[in-house]
Amino acid sequence: MNRRDRLIARARQGFRLAYGAEPTRFFAAPGRVNLIGEHVDYNDGYVLPCAIDREAIVALGPPDKDAPVPRFEAVALDMGDMASARDAFNLDGPILPGENNWQNHVRGVVQALGSAGYRVKPARIAIAGDVPIGAGLSSSAAFGVAVALACSEHSGLSLGPEKLAKVAQIAENDFVGCACGIMDQMASAASVADHALLLDCRTLQTMPIPIHDSLAVTVIDTGLRRDLTESAFNQRRAECEAVAKHFGVQALRDLDPDTLVAAEGDLDPVLYARARHVISEMERVEPVAVALATGDTAALAVLLAEAHTSLSEDFGVSLPAIDQLAGLVREALGDQGGVRLTGAGFGGCLVAVAKREANGAIDDAVARYNRTTSGLPASAETFKPIGGAAPIVLG
Repeated sequence: MNRRDRLIARARQGFRLAYGAEPTRFFAAPGRVNLIGEHVDYNDGYVLPCAIDREAIVALGPPDKDAPVPRFEAVALDMGDMASARDAFNLDGPILPGENNWQNHVRGVVQALGSAGYRVKPARIAIAGDVPIGAGLSSSAAFGVAVALACSEHSGLSLGPEKLAKVAQIAENDFVGCACGIMDQMASAASVADHALLLDCRTLQTMPIPIHDSLAVTVIDTGLRRDLTESAFNQRRAECEAVAKHFGVQALRDLDPDTLVAAEGDLDPVLYARARHVISEMERVEPVAVALATGDTAALAVLLAEAHTSLSEDFGVSLPAIDQLAGLVREALGDQGGVRLTGAGFGGCLVAVAKREANGAIDDAVARYNRTTSGLPASAETFKPIGGAAPIVLG
């Protein structure tokens, strides 16, 4: 039994235990790792994520036939015991936020679909996943997109990846309270196997970028966790919006680098640094895409090092322990590849893109770090880039 089969079996068992019935359909949406373009999506720029072979899976079945009103029921198998991680709400009245984030991803998706004029049919679902929570690999986007896909297909809506991503983003923005951009949801909904996804976050146009056969994408879990909603993420977005407002542009995507440099003395130093990161990061996206397609690891080493330094010093979302670990991996790789912080920051993961034969050097660097840390140990795992959200056809 492979990884996905085990996850499907867990979702099926959870559905049986929760509802005393068999699920009829299964849906999957992957997590993602962002290779370059951090904190760029909500500034309307270009980003380059790829989906990874860790997923949220929804088992879905028909509603309770004895329910007096149309209801939607959910159980989240990774969020507590069977009694506490359950939710139910009526579909024929206002849908209000619940007490915790996972409930609000489900309620927010159904509410967003209703607000867009779609009718969601009553159903019961059980959600299981193997995307690490709080690691910066978009477990929340995988959760939201999987629920959106399940609702869409069960209700006969057949929504495309862009619409699924927007619905999941609305749920996260309006019900969960995280002012995230669209990158995570689009990566989960629209990725192509063995490719990264070049995404224009303003137009939502995408271009699959092949990942050279010589390269491996390795995620290094720092062991440090953060709660995105309660972190300084929303503050960083507000700071970027303040700079855009100062220059009278729609978003930092529209700000010319020379204009920013010329106005350094007119801006608060913190705001200037935030904008400098975003603008420099946007300039790194195309060169990283080219290096990824051609297997140019020397270029990746330079570009990802620049990105990490910018995230740490200008955007202030790294931590001393993360910088230490990144430095050890960078030293071990040399020109065989690059490494940087990925995700929102304040914990989570590093991503390394390097020659496949360099995996041993990464493992050695992580082991060196673990010998000096007093916290949870870091770990490295190489992931396969997979396609986006889709129904599961069981054999």
